[in-house]
Amino acid sequence: MAALPFYVSPEQIMQDKAEYARKGIARGRSAVVLRVEEGILLAADNPSAGLHKISEVYDRIAFAGVGKYSEFENLRKAGIRHADLKGYTYSREDVTARSLANAYSQLLGTAFSQEMKPLEVEIVLAEVGYNGRSDEIYRVSYDGSIFDEPLFAAVGGKAEPLAALLKERLPEIPSLSRGVKLLKEAFAEISGATMPLSQIEAGLLERASTGRVFRRLGGDELAALSGGQP
Repeated sequence: MAALPFYVSPEQIMQDKAEYARKGIARGRSAVVLRVEEGILLAADNPSAGLHKISEVYDRIAFAGVGKYSEFENLRKAGIRHADLKGYTYSREDVTARSLANAYSQLLGTAFSQEMKPLEVEIVLAEVGYNGRSDEIYRVSYDGSIFDEPLFAAVGGKAEPLAALLKERLPEIPSLSRGVKLLKEAFAEISGATMPLSQIEAGLLERASTGRVFRRLGGDELAALSGGQP
């Protein structure tokens, strides 16, 4: 008698992929993207000085990624190529955080549904507003789902407690210094240990600047903003 073929339902396959991706992301450290009065603040719990979780993607757009480093780094590079090509083919104004989030959504959704192993990543695209345009923050999940976040987005292993804590302590858009203090306190609280500023990677999409407005916030500047030690 021939053996019956092994069968797994499509629903079970998708559930297994989702669980696999969530576990991979949960093993990593967290990142937060937050609207502040001066622009958009990006910060990540990142003890590595050379492997960045946050970076510039285009003129007024930045990227934050958590999960498997090699995978979100490849996504970051793909986003830069996509933005450069679109800006060159059409115009620089046509490159927006929304269009990049949609492109990432398609890429992640295709990988999740068609590949054996999903990408173990979660990313955030942020664009600081100008000329009357509002700030935009989009969180893109491992399965391609897009979430439009009005004030902040938290991703990574401690995303849920971070989001709950920030929601409780952010009744309105804070100043940059208040935002840095809040994130430093939040990272320390959820980790259960003092968080040295040297372990926080931070950058700012500066509203008042022109052209490429992303800049990294070094230890001395973070110390000055938070009132702590670098």
